[in-house]
Amino acid sequence: DVFEQPQHVSHKKIEFHISTEIPAVLQINSVKEEKNGKRAYLYASSEEINNTGFGRIFPAPSSNDKMETEEEDDEIPSEFISRKDLERNRLSREEMEKFSVFKNYEPGDPNCRIYVKNLAKQVQEKDLKFIFGRYVDFQSEVERNMFDIRLMKEGRMKGQAFIGLPNEKAAAKALKEANGYVLFEKPMVVQFARSARPKQDANEGKRKK
Repeated sequence: DVFEQPQHVSHKKIEFHISTEIPAVLQINSVKEEKNGKRAYLYASSEEINNTGFGRIFPAPSSNDKMETEEEDDEIPSEFISRKDLERNRLSREEMEKFSVFKNYEPGDPNCRIYVKNLAKQVQEKDLKFIFGRYVDFQSEVERNMFDIRLMKEGRMKGQAFIGLPNEKAAAKALKEANGYVLFEKPMVVQFARSARPKQDANEGKRKK
């Protein structure tokens, strides 16, 4: 009897308490944990989405940064022609060979002045400023004063121009990028202007002697 009673009682207690009550508590806790877990996952996923969203947004500005750096490297204010437009409307070397004006072309001796010929009748100083102004830093008073355009509109020099730039480097870049640029359906021929300074120095040397 003593052994039978505890067996029934213990079985009942073990069966009811362990199988029904404890799992129920575990289930409630697990449900709470699952709910909390889901909430946590939701928050985590939203944060991850936001993070990935920001991550995806980052490359777009980086591409803009590249464009800005290109523009900064190019150093062109918007009021002047862009490098892309220059390249787009410039003749290739093969195309230049077809034009007689480029026959026996020589750039000349580097200096800060360039000589432009084969200009169309419609060309005005503002057109040349639009093209060659990109090689001048107008925030610098020195460079601004050195920039000079002399467009010949009459006589034998008609269709030619002399352009003074701040330095040889700017003139060389202008020559390289603008030579062959088609302005009013005529390709410009850009060369270094012949400088008269050496001759003057030589004459002065002879006079001194």
